[in-house]
Amino acid sequence: MGSITRSFSNNITTSGVLLPASLNNNSIANVTEYNAAIATGGMKLISSQTASNSASISFTTGIDSTYKEYQFWFVDIHPRTDSVNFTFNLSTDSGSNYNVTKTTTVFNAYHAENDTATDLTYRTGDDLAQSTGFQILLTGVGNGADESCVASMSLFNPSSTTYVKHFISSGNIYDASDFSVNYFVAGYGNTTSAVNAVRFQMSSGNFDGTILLYGIK
Repeated sequence: MGSITRSFSNNITTSGVLLPASLNNNSIANVTEYNAAIATGGMKLISSQTASNSASISFTTGIDSTYKEYQFWFVDIHPRTDSVNFTFNLSTDSGSNYNVTKTTTVFNAYHAENDTATDLTYRTGDDLAQSTGFQILLTGVGNGADESCVASMSLFNPSSTTYVKHFISSGNIYDASDFSVNYFVAGYGNTTSAVNAVRFQMSSGNFDGTILLYGIK
């Protein structure tokens, strides 16, 4: 016991500070609770929806003042129509209307499967300037049996009644023309009203896939 005590005391400074070297996977056992003042961070799954030949998916609950950041994760979004765009819009009236004014920027990088073409470019035709239309998140998605797209989108402080509503998205597409396309979108909903619902849909036709909503602590 004495050797254990001496070993532990060697990791304490003269001012009583516990040194980092004393902490490892075996140093604290059976911890079951953290003090409420300790920020543990992490992602909280709020809800998940799965599209099955669906025209759209809307999140009309769970987006409120609980978190300052919400993240949507899009898993294997597969359109039923070839070469269409995956899009979204915001609502300030719990989903009665999806028509928030937005200004956005878009760019992408792509590489052909046959290695004949690569590029990094700004997508002038995919951005919005004070438009209430649906914003493209992923473009030209193929509907082949193995084709889909994946992405994540962060929406910041949607319940603010002071600031506009910023969002950032990045994802990858199996393009209808057999390209890998890395696609980036950012912008803001130009409203100081609280945003409390979000809708996702293809530019044409229905789609399959899963969308998860997380709150970020």
